[in-house]
Amino acid sequence: MIDILIIISSILLAYLIGSIPTAVWVGRMFYDIDIREHGSGNAGATNTFRVLGKKAGIPVLIFDVLKGWLSVQIAILASHWILFSNDQFINLELALGVAALLGHIFPIYVGFKGGKGVATLLGLIIAIAPVAALYAVIIFIATLLITRYVSLSSMIGGFSFPILIIVVLQTTTISLVVFSMVIAILLLFTHQKNIERLLSREESKANIKVKLKKSNRKNAMDLDS
Repeated sequence: MIDILIIISSILLAYLIGSIPTAVWVGRMFYDIDIREHGSGNAGATNTFRVLGKKAGIPVLIFDVLKGWLSVQIAILASHWILFSNDQFINLELALGVAALLGHIFPIYVGFKGGKGVATLLGLIIAIAPVAALYAVIIFIATLLITRYVSLSSMIGGFSFPILIIVVLQTTTISLVVFSMVIAILLLFTHQKNIERLLSREESKANIKVKLKKSNRKNAMDLDS
């Protein structure tokens, strides 16, 4: 009975951590706006970058990743009271990660209207499968540099995760394999509007090339002076 209470409490705590609406609180406290009423209407790091800029976007991104990572670490605390097998421990990590992810998407603190969970998802897979997470990030960055679509890059990075888990890491933990597949499906669900905009060619692109050009111009001016 005590073991069940500890597990339930751990999952609830992970949900509450994931529910911390970083983008919403940063927008309200420092810019006096609700980020969900601007840009894409999404309470996540990408929309924060788009609406408020990098000074707000970078802290939001880091903290949202940290939420996912920190929630999974609760499993270590639980292991002080409960003896887990390797598979059981991974199952608890997955449950905590999912709770944090649901918290980010449906945050209790701000009316259950949150973000898409990509940054928080990254944090939890870093904690659970760091090697696969690293490869997924590389795929995300490569796709972003080629297409400049953050949403498309997120989905492709997510789709690569189950392939990495099954083919590259050759994991034998069934729950981790299932979880990796659920991630791909969840990203499709949370990016429905982005998919519609991509198909209609109305999706916004990241201004990567523009920034590089500005930087090059500045460097040229510095050389001329």
